[in-house]
Amino acid sequence: MKNLYVILLAIMATASFQASAQSKKIVADKIVGQVGDKIILRSDVLNAISDLRRQAQGQENVVIPTECQVLEGQLIRKALLLQAQKDSLHVSEDEIEATMDNRIRQSVMQFGSKEVLEEIAGKTIYQLKEDLKESFREQKLSEQMQSKIVDGIKITPNEVKAYFAKIPKDSLPYYESEIEVSQIVIHPKANKDVEEYVSKQMYDYKKQAEAGGVKKFDQLAKLYSEDPAVKENGGQYSLNRNEKTWDPAFLAASFRLKEGQISPVVKSKFGLHIIMMISRSGDEAVVKHILRIPPVTEDEIKEAQMHLDTIRRKLIDGSLGFGAAVNKYSDDENSKFSAGSVASSRDGSTFVNIDQLDKDMIKPLGALKPGEYSQPQVYVDERGRKVVRLIYLKNRTNPHRENLKEDYNKIAQRAIEEKKNGALERWFKEHIPTYFISIDKDFAGCSGLDEWRKSAENAEKARN
Repeated sequence: MKNLYVILLAIMATASFQASAQSKKIVADKIVGQVGDKIILRSDVLNAISDLRRQAQGQENVVIPTECQVLEGQLIRKALLLQAQKDSLHVSEDEIEATMDNRIRQSVMQFGSKEVLEEIAGKTIYQLKEDLKESFREQKLSEQMQSKIVDGIKITPNEVKAYFAKIPKDSLPYYESEIEVSQIVIHPKANKDVEEYVSKQMYDYKKQAEAGGVKKFDQLAKLYSEDPAVKENGGQYSLNRNEKTWDPAFLAASFRLKEGQISPVVKSKFGLHIIMMISRSGDEAVVKHILRIPPVTEDEIKEAQMHLDTIRRKLIDGSLGFGAAVNKYSDDENSKFSAGSVASSRDGSTFVNIDQLDKDMIKPLGALKPGEYSQPQVYVDERGRKVVRLIYLKNRTNPHRENLKEDYNKIAQRAIEEKKNGALERWFKEHIPTYFISIDKDFAGCSGLDEWRKSAENAEKARN
């Protein structure tokens, strides 16, 4: 049961959705594990590994769990499910539906379209959801049970110190220089004349598409759309009316359309759109869109710079706090609710390496000391737009060996994971003997399954 908490997190993440991406069936399937009346098939193990490999494509240093670890994760999940049912834990149909819809959307985006996903799965989206509903119910109940076991666990500063003291000094990680940096981002707004000119162009696209149908819409999207994803998906998206991540104006305009209908020009936070409804079923819809971003002139950029310069002066004289300024003025949705912090792409922490920052941010940071603000900076964002930002250097660390003063949060995170792992281990040692356990002989060499195997042997002896 070593590293139980880590294994559990990894296996839970697959959520048995891999069946939607499997074009080949397992010919000779069999039961390889059982907890109570909950069975685990060999195909469950193989499909989980295939799905994890698919998710890891293009990523570096990703360790794929072995068959032994996946089976252990599945046994853990089944035991948690049994206990959740005994404890009368409940998951609503709405929660299951929302989880499935989210995973369906992720797969549609990955495979390019709903049609491609259905072809690979050999089933319609409706059939997929029906087939997977029980699996997602199991996942949610298992997660609830896991939370019930570990969510009340806290860690004290003394426990963190004790955890750190046990680590051999020559095993402590070495960190390169890291910084804590935040930003206020303003998107300069195009003037009305430019916006009206682009809007007229888009109404011309609308007339052409209404005359030429879907094929013409696709051609216009490839020629004129400024959506970065247009090369991959042709401007097509699968929507759900209840999904909060979509721009409200875009979502509302989409669901006012009938199949084959094209919207008037719609203004969202991303720019101007025309939207074509491809298909719709209740709260689910597939649409295509063309995005144009009205260009801004130097006048609008200078206006945004002046606005940020005023904000900077207030920050310096202390009449405005940085978090309040972000909340009130920043247009960056990614950092608006984290006080403008730039998060690490590796572990989500607020401390980042220089190589994780965009190249335009690195130069002004070189001239800043912790606690200082940059001059307003104009740069081009990932969508190709000219935007203006103010950079705040909160902290900078020197290259160092891990220590409690500079790396307390990282150490505390590892310490609480160890504590949760211990709580899960104790829970399973207490509960495994109360379940009927069966493990196929093909997994006899899995050392991590020893305790499960002992329980299975004891159960066999009791039956005989």
